[in-house]
Amino acid sequence: MHPLQLFITRLTQFVAPHHSLFEVTRGFGNHINARRRLRMPRSRVVKSKNLISKECHCHQKRALASLVFLSYCELMDKHKSPPLGVLLVGHGSRDEEAIASFHDFADDIRGALATDVIMSYGYLEFATPVLHDAIGSLVEQGCRHIIALPVMLFAAGHVKNDVPSALRESARQHNGVTIEMARDLSLDHRLIQLSCLRIEEALAHMPSPLPRHDQLLMVVGRGSSDPDANGNVSKVARLLQENMGFGWLEVAYSGVTFPLTRAALSHAIHLPFKQIIVFPYFLFTGILVKRIYEHSQQIAAQWRTGEIVCAPYLNRHELLTQTALERLQECLSSSSRAVMNCHLCKYRVPMPAFAHEVGLPQAGHHHHVEGLLANGHDHFHHSHEHDDRPPYPHHDHPLGPSSLKRAS
Repeated sequence: MHPLQLFITRLTQFVAPHHSLFEVTRGFGNHINARRRLRMPRSRVVKSKNLISKECHCHQKRALASLVFLSYCELMDKHKSPPLGVLLVGHGSRDEEAIASFHDFADDIRGALATDVIMSYGYLEFATPVLHDAIGSLVEQGCRHIIALPVMLFAAGHVKNDVPSALRESARQHNGVTIEMARDLSLDHRLIQLSCLRIEEALAHMPSPLPRHDQLLMVVGRGSSDPDANGNVSKVARLLQENMGFGWLEVAYSGVTFPLTRAALSHAIHLPFKQIIVFPYFLFTGILVKRIYEHSQQIAAQWRTGEIVCAPYLNRHELLTQTALERLQECLSSSSRAVMNCHLCKYRVPMPAFAHEVGLPQAGHHHHVEGLLANGHDHFHHSHEHDDRPPYPHHDHPLGPSSLKRAS
């Protein structure tokens, strides 16, 4: 017989036959009051069997039984396995619509997790809660093993430096808590499939679409000082062209590297294609996505002989949820390892223009904008150029690499 069943069986022997265990615990649920009724110290609870005699009154029996049962439940609670914690790590944004989109995505993940998993989320910059507070919330709820998922498409500066630095600092402050970091969403066939769906949505709204071979696809990535992450955007673009059959492909970025969206569009309209589909390869909306759309519309207004159509960004979708859940599962599976692809990482291998960054210590660079909007400060002058990082080798490139400005 299970120890708990044996305990309950023996416990009910001391309770009047016409009182169920539920009635006992309901009637005397407060074990402090029960102890007061019996006027005995906690140390004598363990000898409760010997304390019950034929002369005890019925209410004393019920009170004592309630006390023993609740004390046993407290003991069992202490020996239960602590709940698993899941932390979704968002970039953060000054755009309220972007934060709302991330919240919707977090709700999708929460609804797909097991009921005994506790989930929270935090941001690197601008929005709240910041990562440290989100981790603290999970620890307060009893989590001793936390899986942190960076909700980011590729492993660049945030995934390689900012997120692990913040997690490591939180782990130092919470003794006995293990924080494990999942890999980025990365190249995934589900995200390619979702990208195709978003582009198809844009094509479906075109009044007079040309044959696919006569259309140009422009994929716009976030842009990074990490060449491996930028190269992944180009790989996504090529996979989309291969799967959808566009006549030509261009790749652009919203900042940090080159070419920026406006420069790429100004070049593309001179090619022999009369329809351009601009696809922002972003998870959610935000200031940069809206600027991509602004610049596309402005170039379209100047281009009298062709048409520019903007496709939706990825946004919440079952395919995105499935990709995120697989990244979490990788951390729990003994048959797979949640590791990033480091073969072309500029911190590990000597890339020609980035050899001076091999072996740089891992450090975060977003402390000055953590939870900034909570203090009522817009901080619109913030950029992703940091004086404490090595300069981007092509910082003076004429087609970039500063962040995309508002269309004027």
